[in-house]
Amino acid sequence: MAIQLDLLINAIVAGVLLGGFYAAVTVGITISFGMLDIANIAQPAFILLGSYAAYIVNSSLGLDPILIGIVMLPVFYVLGMAVYRLYYYSFELRGEQAIQGLAFFFGLLFVSEVALILVFGVDYRFVEAPYIGPSLHLGIFDLPLRMLIPFVFSLIMIALLQLYLSHSFVGRAILAVSQDGLALQLMAASPTRIKQIAFGISVATCSLAGTFLIIIQPVEPSIGRDYIGRIFAICVLGGMTSFPGMVVAAMLIGVVESITATFYGPSWAPAVAFGFLLITLAVRPAGLLGR
Repeated sequence: MAIQLDLLINAIVAGVLLGGFYAAVTVGITISFGMLDIANIAQPAFILLGSYAAYIVNSSLGLDPILIGIVMLPVFYVLGMAVYRLYYYSFELRGEQAIQGLAFFFGLLFVSEVALILVFGVDYRFVEAPYIGPSLHLGIFDLPLRMLIPFVFSLIMIALLQLYLSHSFVGRAILAVSQDGLALQLMAASPTRIKQIAFGISVATCSLAGTFLIIIQPVEPSIGRDYIGRIFAICVLGGMTSFPGMVVAAMLIGVVESITATFYGPSWAPAVAFGFLLITLAVRPAGLLGR
């Protein structure tokens, strides 16, 4: 019983840490899908670009991966703005953002994957840092630093984004743009411009999320597919537009997956996690904290 209790406690702790990472990879979808109604299913591709950017700079210059992710934020922001411009003129401007726009992001996802395979092959890539490997031992708690460090920086990133959205004019405009574009125009703000900024921010988060991913585990070009369903599920479970709800949802999914993998095997973890999602939405369709 003592062994089982130790396993359970450490599974819960590992799930919470994993949930922090899930929150980091989902925050961009909460902005693009929840706030802008843009189903950017290519988000995992941008996350992988962040992982490979960290790998290239870390292997050539030896810089800390998280520092690389922070430095690359402006690059990914500009990339996101450029992708939204292409999406806007090709689909949204003509009112074809539903099916054709979804196909655009599907294509972007697979083109990115093929490009990464052509450049890097299918071998797993990893980064080196002092905190990859060691663990922090606190009594019965075992905290791997490769999970703890991304967890801390994930919460910092989400907290800063929440402050920006809540206390700046552009942030409040982002929250309002999908609800009433006409009212936003009356406030002398261009909905298209606001959406472009918001989409740029959503892609910029992939710089750090990708760094966290390659810190936690080695990556290869097709690994992004594993996160498509998970990040949309967490976004919906959290209430679409709520950062606090998204964080809670991510940690719940992380804990459910961790406990399931510990006691029943990793192959059951996704099925149980999505079953938990369906049961929760059946009870509370608006998500944990509502939209």
